[in-house]
Amino acid sequence: MTRRSTRFVHAGKYAAEVEIDTIPDDGAWGPYFSMDDALKLDRVRSALKRGDIAAASRDARVFELMPLSG
Repeated sequence: MTRRSTRFVHAGKYAAEVEIDTIPDDGAWGPYFSMDDALKLDRVRSALKRGDIAAASRDARVFELMPLSG
């Protein structure tokens, strides 16, 4: 049984909220996620680093970060 989870990815002045499925494991290493979800996180991170918001938005909700104080 999988469970929906949210992971946050940060690169430069952008952050993204990525939905993935976590797979429970009663051992010391769990929970974990699938290779497809790991690749999705990498795609989003790479797109954010390039500044390609359109590509990152295909797999995630993208936010622009702003400093609150100088």
